[in-house]
Formats: sequence, C-alpha cells, structure tokens
Amino acid sequence: MNKLIIVVFVVFAFWAIGNTGSEKPVGKQIKVLQINAWHGATAVPGGFKGLLGIIEQIDPDIILLCETKHNNINVVTKLVDTLKILGKIYYGETSNGSASLMSKYPIESANACCASEVQGPMAKAYISIEGHTLAVYSAHLDYKHYECYLPRGYSGVSWKKIASPIDNADSILKANRLSERDESISAFVKDAKVEIEKGNLVLLGGDFNEPSHMDWQADTKDIRDHNGLVIHWDCSVMLSEMGMIDSYRQKFPDAVKYPGFTFPSANNAVPVDKLTWAPEADERDRIDFIYYYPNSAWSLSNVSIVGPEETIVRGKVKERDSEDSFIVPTGIWPTDHKANLATFMIERSMTSKK
Repeated sequence: MNKLIIVVFVVFAFWAIGNTGSEKPVGKQIKVLQINAWHGATAVPGGFKGLLGIIEQIDPDIILLCETKHNNINVVTKLVDTLKILGKIYYGETSNGSASLMSKYPIESANACCASEVQGPMAKAYISIEGHTLAVYSAHLDYKHYECYLPRGYSGVSWKKIASPIDNADSILKANRLSERDESISAFVKDAKVEIEKGNLVLLGGDFNEPSHMDWQADTKDIRDHNGLVIHWDCSVMLSEMGMIDSYRQKFPDAVKYPGFTFPSANNAVPVDKLTWAPEADERDRIDFIYYYPNSAWSLSNVSIVGPEETIVRGKVKERDSEDSFIVPTGIWPTDHKANLATFMIERSMTSKK
C-alpha cells in the first residue's frame, strides 16, 4: 500500500509540474533602441544608410530617436518608407521634429507632451503588446547650459575654455537649471504618473543633454575631470524619486567599470574635431538613456551600448578603456552619440487574445 501511494504521488507531482509549465503565461521579447540621429542622419557622409543599417542589424521593436528633423525633412518618414521597401514594416510618430519614435507594433494614438515654455515637446505614443498598453515617450532635452563642462574648465553655454574649472556643485546646478531640462522632466513625471495609475507600462528614452547623478558620485569624483565633485543632476534624481529605473545602471551599477559613455562617440567617418566640444578635457558622459517604470508585467533582460568601441579623450580617439558591453555597427555609424539597446520580456496579459 505504501509503495502504491508513493507511485501515485510521484506521478501526480510530475503531472503538476508539467501542467503548471504549460499554463505559465507566455511573453514576448521586446528590443528598444534609443539613438540620436544627428541632424536627421545628414551630418555623417552616408549617415542615412548607416542609420538604416543599424536598424537592420539590430532589428529593434521600438526605436526612440532624436534630432530627426533637418532642413524640413523628417528622417522618420524616410526610414519608414525605405524599410517598407525592404520588407520591414514600422509605424512612425513624427509629432515633434526633434524627438520621434518608431514601432513594429501599430501606434494606437500619439501626441506631443511634456513641453515647457522653451523646450520642445516629447513625442508620446500608445502601443499595445501582449495585452498591455505601453505609454512610450521619446525625448530630446534642451542642449543649452550643458554645465557638466564647468568642472572640466569649459563653458556650457559658449563651449569655450574658462579661466579655471568650477569646483562648487551648488553653483554648477544653479547654472544647469537655466536650461529647460528640469521643467521637461517635471512635466513628464506629472504625465507619466497618470499612465501608471491606469496600469499602463511606461517607457522613456532619449538624449537628455545632462549626465546621471549615478555617474557623479564618490567613486567617480576624482576621475574623468569631475574635479572632486559629487553632483546630483536634477533630471536623473527626479526620475529616480518617482520610481523610474535607469536600465543601464540597473544591469551595470558600477559606474567606474561600466561608465556607459554615450557622448562623444568616436566615428571614423568624421574628423575628430567635429566630435569633441572640450578638446583639452575628458568630456565623456552618459547623457542618452532608456528608463522604464517597474511593473510585474515586464522585466529588463539585457542592455548594451550600441556604437564604435573606441572612445574620445582630450580630443583624441583612443581604444576602449571600460568593461561596457558593446554592439558594434557593421556599417557606417551615423551619429556623434552612442546609442542604447534595452531588451525587455513582456508577459502576456491573461485577458489578451492568444
């Protein structure tokens, strides 16, 4: 009798394990590419071909772009049309010429949002994936008052050398707030909280033209010309306080080993003096980001820097000096920034159709 009970129990256990596995919600992998197109992919010879090439190489599901409009030509429209000829269907949102987005999934509705009095709006769109609504934001924040140059001995307004580096964090932040970046992020926080309350997934990416406070702490204060400073840069602090997650720092929290620099980017198709604005300093920073709001419906699987592995230090191209994970373009690199690729797993909603 005891043996029979054991046999029945084992059979039931294996059935339960197999049955549980078969009923486990399935999901979908989503790749998100964030990239600055640099003057509508016109600043680099063959830049549009290069931008098209990196999209074909990576095959992202969602693309967050900025600097997409140049001379009244929006590169998103051109990309969508060209990719269609190549058999790849994307939908584009071009409500803001400075920040745009593309998606393999139909864009259900779109609008511009989160504008301040001076700063242009973010592009915002709703996309449905696996029964979940994604509120997707693409941002290109104010490029003026780029005050992470002050500790490095350069003006963030004229981009010229100043008499001496600024070594006071409070005065640097005061100057930094003359930009419209913090107003834009404040508007985003207000808008995104409404989406979160609805239960929607929230994704934000773009060129912020401002570093992350996570990259300017005690472990980096004496390197990269930070001039001994710890600086709590406003935009990243505001996003962290509302609960948004910096995808790169989630996977790579060590900012010394994994700096994740996105600007300036090496680019062998462009003279180096066109890529650097502070040629006598180590001006490297991570100013391009992909953020997301945590939700049980999705998780971050992987993240990489996309672009040339080489780096620029004091006006010269040098070999990589970090442990960052790179996806190296096989063709022309179209920009003076490096890009971000984040991969998410989105679970199928129990109410969605299979």
